Amino acid sequence: MSGWKQLEATDMPVLVDTNVIIDILSDDPNWADWSEDILAEYSENGLAINSAVYAELCFGCESTAEVDAITSQMGLQFLEIPKDGLFCAAKAFAKYRNSGGTKNFVLPDFFIGGHAESSSIPLITRDATRYRTYFPDTNVISP
Repeated sequence: MSGWKQLEATDMPVLVDTNVIIDILSDDPNWADWSEDILAEYSENGLAINSAVYAELCFGCESTAEVDAITSQMGLQFLEIPKDGLFCAAKAFAKYRNSGGTKNFVLPDFFIGGHAESSSIPLITRDATRYRTYFPDTNVISP
């Protein structure tokens, strides 16, 4: 992930969910304007992604260079998911399973939500339901 500045713990970036980035990249007719506006509104705080978002972006790209170009152009910086975030993700996933969830492996949203909650950083997403359900202490910024 060359060229990316590693944010320090004292910085208060805003974590950006994959769906917001995809809205902009695909010029989604329903969501692109909202996604662009919300990123512009919070860009002064610093916009960040983590490895789960990075991996989801890789799905539609031909190379890491393409993903890096997209994230650089959008001003997205990379944050590692801290161990506490991984622990939080696993515990939230256990609640999901215990409440009847059918997936057998931790979903990317749990890594994203666990990261935001454990680091006390806001999360910009269009899909707030799961985050608000399993990460109630996270500041979810959504439509």
